[in-house]
Parts: sequence; C-alpha cells; structure tokens
Amino acid sequence: MRYLPLTPDDRTIMLDKIGVSSVDALFDDVPESARFDGVVDLPRRATELQVERAFTRMAKKNTAASEAPFFVGAGAYKHHVPATVDHLIQRSEYLTSYTPYQPEISQGTLQTLFEFQTQVAALTGMEVANASMYDGSTACAEAVLMACRITRRNKAVLSGNLHPHYAAATHTLAKYMDIDTTSQGAKPGSLDDIANSITDETACVVVQNPDVFGKVHDLTPLAEAAHAKGALLIAVFTEVVSLGLMKSPGAMGADIVVGEGQSLGVGLQFGGPYVGLFACRGDRNFIRNMPGRLAGETVDADGRRGFVLTLSTREQHIRRDKATSNICTNSGLMALAWTIHCTLLGQDGVSKLARLNHERACELADRLSALPGVELVTDAFFNEFTLRLPKDAAGVVEALVDKGVLGGVPASRLYPGKGLDDLLLVAATETNTDEDLDAFEAALKEVL
Repeated sequence: MRYLPLTPDDRTIMLDKIGVSSVDALFDDVPESARFDGVVDLPRRATELQVERAFTRMAKKNTAASEAPFFVGAGAYKHHVPATVDHLIQRSEYLTSYTPYQPEISQGTLQTLFEFQTQVAALTGMEVANASMYDGSTACAEAVLMACRITRRNKAVLSGNLHPHYAAATHTLAKYMDIDTTSQGAKPGSLDDIANSITDETACVVVQNPDVFGKVHDLTPLAEAAHAKGALLIAVFTEVVSLGLMKSPGAMGADIVVGEGQSLGVGLQFGGPYVGLFACRGDRNFIRNMPGRLAGETVDADGRRGFVLTLSTREQHIRRDKATSNICTNSGLMALAWTIHCTLLGQDGVSKLARLNHERACELADRLSALPGVELVTDAFFNEFTLRLPKDAAGVVEALVDKGVLGGVPASRLYPGKGLDDLLLVAATETNTDEDLDAFEAALKEVL
C-alpha cells in the first residue's frame, strides 16, 4: 500500500468520474501496434535491503572516472571540484530555496544569481547573461529560437562540427516551431563552407568553438559574413574552462553565446544535472527576447543595495504567446555550485586552470601522435583533440578498457555510419597525472 495507494474502489470512482469503463479505455487513441503486450521483464517486489544489494552489484560493473586513467570528453569533462563547493551548496539556505517564487524575499538566492550572471558575462565577453539554462544543448536550441525572434527569419545554419547532441536538440525544438534548420557535414577542418551557406533569409549561424573534434577557430570572419547578410552568430562551447585561455566569443563578434558549464563546480554525475550558460549582446531587443530569468541589482526604499528578478519571460508569468521560453526554472543549485567554484578560483585561477589543461593536452598529443600509425588530426586545440588510428577506434577503446585505461570517445559513437571509424576524440585535464599519461601511451602502443 505504500507504493500502490489506490484501492480497486478508488479506481472505480475515478473511472466513473472520467466517464470510461476501464483503464484500458484510456488508451483507445493509441494504436494497438504501439502498445506493449505482456509483462515487463523486471523483477517482482523486493525488500529495501534486497534492492540496495542488487543496485550495488550493478554499480560495481561500472568503472568510475576516478578509478582509472580517464581521457573521455566529447561534451563532459572530468575536473577537480573542491570539497568546499559541495559543502556550501548543501547548506539549508541554499539547498531548499533555489527557485524563488517570491523572488525579492530570497535576497541571497538573487544575489547568487546576479554574481553568476556577472561571471558568465565576463568569461564569454558578452554584456548580458541570464540566470542559467538546463544544459548546453537546450541553451543552444533556445538561442536559435531567440535569433529567429530578433531577425524575424526562420532559417538557421548549423555547423557540421557542432556536437551532434546539441544539433539534435536544436533540430527537434526548431521542427515544432516552424524553423528550418540545416547542418553541414561533420569533418575535422575549417569553417569556410558555412559562410557560403548564409543567405538573406538566414536568421543565425551556429558554430561550436572548440568544435566537437577539439579544433579551435577564429570566429571573426564568420561573424562578419553573418552580419553582412543580417544574420546572427551563435557561438557554442562544451568546455567552459577553455574561456579562461582563449579569446572570448564576444571579442570575435558573436551575438549570442551558449554552452555547458559542467566543468566548474558540477562534476560528471553520469550525465546530469548540468547547467547551461546563456549570454548575449546588451541591446534592448536582445534582452527582451532572451529566454529564462534575469536577476538585477537595485536599491530599496532606504537606499540599501538589493536584488530583483528583472525579467522572467516564461509561460508561468506572462501570456504564453508572449513567453520567450517554456522552461519551468533555471538550474539554480548547479548555477550556485558553478558560481562558488568560479569564485574560489578567481580570474587568475581560471586562467591558470585553463593553462594546465592545455599543457596536459599538448603533452599527451605529442606522445600519442608519435606512436607508429597514429596521426594528430587537430592542429589547434585546447584540452581535447582528435587522433586518426590505423585501426577501428571503437575497438581500440574497448581494448584500452581491458588494460585499465578509459581512452576517449570514438567518433563513430557520435556519427555512426559517417566514415569516421578511425577517429578517436581524446581529452586531457588537470586531473591527469604523469602516471596517467604513461599508462595511456603504453596501453595504446600495445593495442595498436
């Protein structure tokens, strides 16, 4: 009764109220071919102790990122998160009040969001940032919708080297918003082809930097080409630490900058929850069309500094046809963790962390590309690069696992059937020791 609280009489009363004869009648609109026939192949009931032991056995089949030399990236990166971050976000005043439905009462929460926005704007080189999004992929999709509202156009050009998960999220949302999205073919290289795809009907160009293969680009020429046609440039990143070393997207002419903030404060967490970053130019039209929430600074009746929810253009607050997003909240707790980690590092610390990442990656790339048959495909990168191997990369990754090394992501996993089977994406961060690099080099040499 604890988990199945409804009695047969309860169900009968509910069905009578709805006006149907049985639970099956609720599914009349679902075609028979789409219905599951039979019993789900799951264990029957078990005690809490039995369930705990069963899950523990399953968990032990995993190799955690901290248990082996770890070089997996492709959108999620292993960084050291200070214990201070976890300690602070678990304080009750933070953990229980991160969604301010009566925002001005939650001054601490609003100040945290204000600081978060300030840090995001500084890193991206933009004038305004919102109070976060769900993750990088949904931030990317929302940016396309925003660009279409601003330009009053409905065509978006996506780089083929945009992370395919980000592209898929964008295509899906755009499809149901009557926005035409086209993608270039995925290949390590330049962005020259994208500029040729921009027309007078293009609302925006979406490009990742560093791209999914790790390649670092100068976005300035692409920004100029987009602006010449009246289109906007949306710059995407999956590794926020790169902004501590690279020229900011804003300085290269980007109009909207979005990305994933997981690397700071959040951790891998088996894929979530993460925190999306969203920043744009300070034009009034941009600010009014930006999705999500925007915390602002003000003074109260006594002249004391205070914070307010300046904008919250979501469907819960205003008419749905005027809403700029249907997200129900920002990633408040993850944004707090991000802000704490960023504050602990400071400006110099973020830059130092970025340099450590780049140095580790350069050393690893030099060592691995020196092995017979291995070619470094990415000629300019931050902390992730692509190798061409003399064997199928997916098979090599499996063989490396058997030797206790988590050696990267085969490109075929992201782009199945696209002829990229010999490419391997490798990421190195400040968490990789000299022993890790030694182990990877030795294991790859043996596997090949």
